Amino acid sequence: MNPCVPLPDIGSLPPEIKDAVEAFPLNVFLMTANAPASFLPLGALARSILSESLFDARKREIAVLRVARVTDAIYEWTHHVAVAKQCGVTDDEIETIKAEDPVSSLGEEGNLLCRVADEISREVRLSDEALSQILDRYGVREATELILCVSYFNMISRFLESTRVPLESEEVMNRLHNQSS
Repeated sequence: MNPCVPLPDIGSLPPEIKDAVEAFPLNVFLMTANAPASFLPLGALARSILSESLFDARKREIAVLRVARVTDAIYEWTHHVAVAKQCGVTDDEIETIKAEDPVSSLGEEGNLLCRVADEISREVRLSDEALSQILDRYGVREATELILCVSYFNMISRFLESTRVPLESEEVMNRLHNQSS
């Protein structure tokens, strides 16, 4: 049997963490509860990126999918395919993000988003050329939000893969999908 970090028992969690996990029962959150001091701050950071950022959600999801693809994070990929579709990313675009390396057929902006995800994921430091392009296209705030988003999802992909977070059961996935539709 391959080693993995066990998911904690929900009943053993502190009340504020238990309530949060029960409200949105994803294994990524449950695994994060193994580090209780980080649970609420990571949740706040995720919310800031996913729902409080000015950066467009559709563009964000293209970048997130590319991070998941480049880092081979199956859990992240699986969940964000559903999110990306809700944000208007098409099946053809998702297949392109998955299949091309480098991505070159999503149009100028889609290719740039994937390039940013590729460079940060693979090289850590964004190239001067890519940084200049996103600053010109998005301005300081949104370029920074894009970089923060890609960096955050790189951290999450490494956390997911290193702890070996399992995908939720099909029943849980269907229930979550029906809640968010």
